[in-house]
Amino acid sequence: MTPAEVAALFRVDPKTVTRWAEAGKLSAVRTLGGHRRYRHDEVQNLLVASSISGAASYVGESS
Repeated sequence: MTPAEVAALFRVDPKTVTRWAEAGKLSAVRTLGGHRRYRHDEVQNLLVASSISGAASYVGESS
């Protein structure tokens, strides 16, 4: 997946996705042209994890 595709799923800027990769939150594979690509299964795992942690923090705030 491209940074733009990942960014659209998370509703963030593509630069944020690049920062996540640099921070080790998401691993990137470089193409021969030097562009970043992300594995679909890894992106899905991060999406699930972020939605669970987001729900947990939302529940914590309302208590």
